[in-house]
Amino acid sequence: MAHASRKRSMLKRYGLKGVNKPKRTPSHKTKSHVVLAQSGHSLKLIRFGQQGVSGAGKSPKSKAQKARRRSFKARHRKNIAKGRMSAAYWANKVKW
Repeated sequence: MAHASRKRSMLKRYGLKGVNKPKRTPSHKTKSHVVLAQSGHSLKLIRFGQQGVSGAGKSPKSKAQKARRRSFKARHRKNIAKGRMSAAYWANKVKW
């Protein structure tokens, strides 16, 4: 039961709707999003994304946006592959 109460308290403290559901954090000075990641029985609060910087969007139009997206995915490929417990996974999913 300690796991369930810890999860409830963390969700309430950070104002999250549920586990593995990212939320914007406009008041945080450095990170743009937060998520309470869960894999099996392990919980981890992950802050990700640079504040004030947008990704390339879900459907980049210009060559420059497409190049930014490709560069990000290539640069962080190993960390994205680590799955839900890494900030790169969430940045890739939400911002890019």
